[in-house]
Amino acid sequence: QVQLVESGGGLVQAGGSLRLSCAASGNIFSVNAMGWFRQAPGKQRELVATITSGGSTNYADSVKGRFTISRDNAKNTVFLQMNSLKPEDTAVYYCNAYVLSYQKYEYRYWGQGTQVTVSS
Repeated sequence: QVQLVESGGGLVQAGGSLRLSCAASGNIFSVNAMGWFRQAPGKQRELVATITSGGSTNYADSVKGRFTISRDNAKNTVFLQMNSLKPEDTAVYYCNAYVLSYQKYEYRYWGQGTQVTVSS
């Protein structure tokens, strides 16, 4: 079994910054792609950013230039640096990881979610 534990959410004023972290632990041989998604009230979950094990990144248009995804492969941890936050960034943020187990099965795991609230 694998656990993804997120941290770093909170309340911030518009224009402020937050840094989210998500650490994977458990039956891990390797971690492939990792990413962040978010879900606002009444809306579907949407992709925010992804990063491959080699460091290639992809961002939603709405966060390009403001958010930066990175990872520490040695610690199986992914980060999301969020700058110039806007009220429309308010959502529950979920991390996601494709994990290869020691038994060589790959599964997609989700974190429990962390609330980000941006006040105007």
